Amino acid sequence: MFNLISKVKEINPLVLHYTNNVTITDCANTTLAIGASPLMSFSYEEVDDIVKVSSSVVINMGTMNSELLELFVLAGKSANKYNKPVILDPVGVFATKARTELVNKLLNEVKFDVVRGNISEIQFLGGLDVNGKGVDSFDDGSDATEVVREVAKKLECVVVASGKTDLISDGETVYKIQNGSSKLKYITGTGCMSTSLIASFLPCTDKKIEAAVMGTLAMSLSGELADKNNPSIGTYKTLLFDNLFTLNKETLEKYALVEEVSYAL
Repeated sequence: MFNLISKVKEINPLVLHYTNNVTITDCANTTLAIGASPLMSFSYEEVDDIVKVSSSVVINMGTMNSELLELFVLAGKSANKYNKPVILDPVGVFATKARTELVNKLLNEVKFDVVRGNISEIQFLGGLDVNGKGVDSFDDGSDATEVVREVAKKLECVVVASGKTDLISDGETVYKIQNGSSKLKYITGTGCMSTSLIASFLPCTDKKIEAAVMGTLAMSLSGELADKNNPSIGTYKTLLFDNLFTLNKETLEKYALVEEVSYAL
C-alpha cells in the first residue's frame, strides 16, 4: 500500500474539484504537494468535457451555493458515465435541512467510490444523533468502528470518518489510523484537504480502500510530524505542507500507525 506514495507522483493524476471557496486554494496546494494535479471548476457548460479528461472527481459541498446544487449532481453523473472515481465530502450534512437534502439527492443519483467526512457527518449518514455545530464536529473519542462499517455497507462504498482515530471501511475490513495532531482542527479545511488527497490516490490503484487509507494517513501523519517541536499555528500549517511534499515510503514505514481489522462474512 505504501508504494502508492511514489506511484501518485509517477502517474500525476488530474484531480477535478467541485469544492467550496473557503478551502479551494489549500485543496489545490495539497493535491500538488502529494504529486497530483488539481483542476477546479464551477461551470455547467464544461462538465462533460472536463470530467471526461480528469482522473478523479471531488464533490465537496462545504459552502452551499444555490446555483451549484445541480452542478454537483451533473458532475457526479458524468463521473459515473466515464467511469471516473468520485468522492463525496458531505460537509455539515447535519447542520441544515438543505444540506441534508442535497446529500440525499447525491447519494440517490450518483454512485460514489468513497464518502469522507468527520465522525459526526458519518454518524448522521448512519441515522444516528450527532453532536456538532455548523460544519464542525465534536469527537468524544468513543469507538465508532461499527458505525463506519455499517454506513459503508449501507452506502455500498468506502467510508472514511476522521477523528481522534481515523476509521476507513468498505463494510468488510476496517482500518484504524492513530496518527495525527490536535493542531489539525485549528486549520480550516484539513478534512477537505484529506478528501483531495484520497482523490489523488484513487486513480493509482484498483483497491479503493487502500487509496482512502493512504489519503487519510498522508494528512494525519504529516500533521503529526509537523507538530514535532510544537510550533505556532502559522508555522504548523507551513510544516504540514512541507511534510506532505516530502512524504515517502520510508517515512510511512517508520511512523505510520495503521491497524487492519477484518470481519468474517
